Amino acid sequence: MEILKTIWTALTTENKLLFTILSAPFTFIDAFVGMLIFTTILNIPVSKKQKILYVVIFGLLVFLCRTFVPDPYGTFINMISCPICVIFIFKTGLLKAIFAEIIPFSCTIIVEIIIEKIIYVFTGIPATSLLNITLYRFLIISFVYLTLYLFYRFIKKIHFSISLLETMNKKYKFILILNGILALIVTFSQFYLLNYYVDNFPLIVSLLNILGLIAYFFISFISFMNTTKLDSTTTSLEEATLYNKTLELMYDNTRAFKHDFGNIMQGIGGYIANNDMEGLQQYYSQLSLDCKHINNLSNLNPEKINNSAIYNVLAQKYHKADAQNIKITLESTLDFSNLQMKIYEFTRILGILMDNAIEATSECKDKIIHIYFGDSSDKRMQLIIIENTYMNKEINTETIFQKGYSTKSGNSGLGLWEVRQILSKNHNLNLFTSKNNDFFRQQLEIYYE
Repeated sequence: MEILKTIWTALTTENKLLFTILSAPFTFIDAFVGMLIFTTILNIPVSKKQKILYVVIFGLLVFLCRTFVPDPYGTFINMISCPICVIFIFKTGLLKAIFAEIIPFSCTIIVEIIIEKIIYVFTGIPATSLLNITLYRFLIISFVYLTLYLFYRFIKKIHFSISLLETMNKKYKFILILNGILALIVTFSQFYLLNYYVDNFPLIVSLLNILGLIAYFFISFISFMNTTKLDSTTTSLEEATLYNKTLELMYDNTRAFKHDFGNIMQGIGGYIANNDMEGLQQYYSQLSLDCKHINNLSNLNPEKINNSAIYNVLAQKYHKADAQNIKITLESTLDFSNLQMKIYEFTRILGILMDNAIEATSECKDKIIHIYFGDSSDKRMQLIIIENTYMNKEINTETIFQKGYSTKSGNSGLGLWEVRQILSKNHNLNLFTSKNNDFFRQQLEIYYE
């Protein structure tokens, strides 16, 4: 009986050391519940191994900081370590990693402060005592995590997630990252002060402060999302403009072909009547090129090139080449929504390779570029092949990748050097450069991870 009394006394009196020792499991529960919330809201795919790894590593870091590092320094260390763990374990970008910390962190503090304030109003027990009395602290933490878990189940049931982060361009991602860091600092500072002076603030003031911050960041976030949607709409309009230009060219070529159809048939009839098979073959080859041009234009549409950024780059380069009377053959069987590399890096490489091909071909008598997008025969990799006619048969396929190398005066010579930098950062990319008497060839291989 004396032992039970001693235990009860220890649990119901201020004992920070005892709470620190007994709170170890809660750091792992905190990491687990927070992970469930941010992976659901941010739509981050996770495996069982990643979940366990994150809970163990981050939970252990939090426990060590809370035990051995005094506040607020321990809290700041935890704030820095959380995004780092998210980036390395879940393979996300910096933007998602920052929001992976902001969302559960804000939810936890809001729920905790509201509960502490309600208890203080009804019991008169100050927050400092609640934080140090082990039994009260355990009850509060248990209720906080239960509330957060129910919140997770709710957002999972309604399928709530933020997907706009995936399609956001680099400029807006930088702005959102900066806003996220500032929001984290402001949120931490406000809630730390509010928690420190929780006994002195009236309940209504505390609630207004919390609700005001939530409303401010919510409205700011919605406004920012609307801005990015407007930017996305502008991109779609640009895409539609390019596609309309493609359709216009296709219509003009088809109309011209239809207008000349009678003459074409008469020409074929003339070769047949004279049994001139050699002339007919040459005539057919020339006719086939015109037909391929129309087919290429039909391939250059947003349904086949099913990524706006890639379509825009390809369409702009196509029309640039067409303006210089360069004939392009385009074949695509690739699903760009499943591209195994970053879209931004892919468009950089595609733009550079296309610019180089157009520049080299413009000097030739036979102006031809072949473009192919598709999977390899064994389905192990995605292939992007660009072939073009060229004049300089002595060109060195290694020297062209050196920084500053250019065959044209006034050029920076950074294009292919930048391509090599992108390749060096990705373990699943290879670029093979080759040439023969007719064509210069660049073959980008993207291996499935």
